[in-house]
Amino acid sequence: MREVFQQELREVQDRLVQIADLVAESIEKATRAFNESDVSLAEEVIADDDRIDHNTVALDELAITILARQQPVARDLRIVVSALRISASLERMGDLSTHIAQLARYRFPDKVVPKSLRPTFAEMGRLDVEIARKLVELLRTEDVPLAEAIRNEDDKIDALHLSVFDKVLGETWKGQAVDTVDATLASRYHERFADHAVAIAKMVQYLATGDWDPEKSAA
Repeated sequence: MREVFQQELREVQDRLVQIADLVAESIEKATRAFNESDVSLAEEVIADDDRIDHNTVALDELAITILARQQPVARDLRIVVSALRISASLERMGDLSTHIAQLARYRFPDKVVPKSLRPTFAEMGRLDVEIARKLVELLRTEDVPLAEAIRNEDDKIDALHLSVFDKVLGETWKGQAVDTVDATLASRYHERFADHAVAIAKMVQYLATGDWDPEKSAA
């Protein structure tokens, strides 16, 4: 029975990696669609979100079955419960990618944000893609330094997020009301995407080391 249980835990990990891979692909395509005003790519991201949702539900059902049948305790219980929380964050990350793609679709053939903000959003997108790729590797390997690297990238996105607000609220801002709304929403989507990745990274780090830093968890 113990061997079967360990196989099930490995399957949980494998499925988390698969979902994270889909999320990484989603945010990469979404940022390209957003920055390049590529409506076909935006539609692809929106359609593919169902795959992330389906895989998330399947993983949750597996985790619940494990809890009911195996009744794990101690670290094994934390692994399964954490998997449920991680899958929820991954599903939300997929939704945020979709929101970014939807903005690109709504504004096509125009670009979503004014020219003055495009470099900022290009950098936010690049960082989110980098974070997503690091998250896949973290879930695959539990390589703890990757968790710190993800937090560092998140700090950069937070700074860019604040710069967007400074820009749209500044006296020199020439954008229309729709530009202000779009820029604010898009920046928030990018920022929240990274926040969910950080939350996952903290859970993986805790499972790997048993160390939960309250200050970092509040960051």
